[in-house]
Amino acid sequence: MIQLLDLRGRSLSRAELMTVVPRAQIDVAVASETAGQLIAQVRAHGEDALREQAERFDRVRPAAIRVASADIAAAVDALDPGVRAAIEEAIRRVRLASDAQVPPPAVTDFGVGATVVQRWQPIDRVGLYVPGGKAVYPSSVVMNVVPAQVAGVGSIVLVSPPQAEFGGGVHPTILGAAGILGVDEIYAMGGAGAIGALAYGVPSLGLDPVDLITGPGNVYVAAAKRLVRGVVGIDSEAGPTEILIIADSAAQASFVAADLISQAEHDELAGAVLVTDSPELVEAVLPELERQAARTASSARVRAALEARQSAIVLVDDIAAAAAFSNAYGPEHLELQTADSGATLELITNAGAIFVGRDAPVSLGDYLAGSNHVLPTGGQSRFSSGLGAMTFLRSQQLIRYDHEGLAGVRANIRALSDAEQLPAHGDAVDIRFAE
Repeated sequence: MIQLLDLRGRSLSRAELMTVVPRAQIDVAVASETAGQLIAQVRAHGEDALREQAERFDRVRPAAIRVASADIAAAVDALDPGVRAAIEEAIRRVRLASDAQVPPPAVTDFGVGATVVQRWQPIDRVGLYVPGGKAVYPSSVVMNVVPAQVAGVGSIVLVSPPQAEFGGGVHPTILGAAGILGVDEIYAMGGAGAIGALAYGVPSLGLDPVDLITGPGNVYVAAAKRLVRGVVGIDSEAGPTEILIIADSAAQASFVAADLISQAEHDELAGAVLVTDSPELVEAVLPELERQAARTASSARVRAALEARQSAIVLVDDIAAAAAFSNAYGPEHLELQTADSGATLELITNAGAIFVGRDAPVSLGDYLAGSNHVLPTGGQSRFSSGLGAMTFLRSQQLIRYDHEGLAGVRANIRALSDAEQLPAHGDAVDIRFAE
């Protein structure tokens, strides 16, 4: 069902490890031409283009692209009580964890009359993309909206693909989650066209351009985000979900298999990787994968993901080698199921989110851990972070120098400006000391 990579007895460099890590073959650039065309259509033809794209890709032509306030309120009222309670608890937990991410202002004092103040300003207007497709993601509404609100973003717009099942409207569970959070600007649109609409605006809909776009989507959404970057900010180019589990002989095989399957059910391109130094665990996990995959409702999708090139069981010599492999992979989700998870954690440098111990499955983080589940994929955790309050904040430095403070650095500014052959820089300081 799943490929086995045996790296025992091999001393691989970081560069060599990065060539053997299992990855899905996804080239965002391949989708760029199509994404660019869809964006251009929206820029030229506005809501007409959005309706045509919905009919083409979502099999429905929405009568109204902007969702009416009454429909949002109705969706909130219609939420299953259990689902509503779960959404509200997720909001509470994510809000608490996001609050902790907001840094306080800081003042650096360089002497009399010379200070630099570090402050954090929220982005004015953001667009949040909530995918449709194979599943419904009210949890993604929570994960995108809450940190933006905590950061102090004043204007939030949410987009999600129109659903044929609901007459071209946004899925009611998505609407309900957004309504609980007080989001009232929602549009039924998806794909690359929706990214273009957020970046450039659609005047006939009353949709003003945003300053930042966040949220996961398919390869065309990722390509569109790459194309509009620079016109607006983006969080990342999210790809298929992935899980990497580091486990040793102390791990419970049924738990490991269940956690691999939980992410494999997202998508046929999802990556599920187990890295272990225990051949006995491998022997126990393989039949568990077969047994559990056969009985899950998403069996076909799970099997496709587990049998593909991006999923593997990797045998290594020891946990240090497992950690080196994981750091080269840079997983979106990393689980540590070892006898001494604390010691294993000390070896980890790269991961979007780390789940420590046998009772911290990725499913916990997907919904109710309080952490954010919008995380870097495709190895991007080696250089970027998951979504959080900081995503929606900009660092600004306030420079406050008085005459005495400027005098203290006048000579050095003159020396550097002359050395760089930019004498007018020094002149702008010297003029303040002229009689």
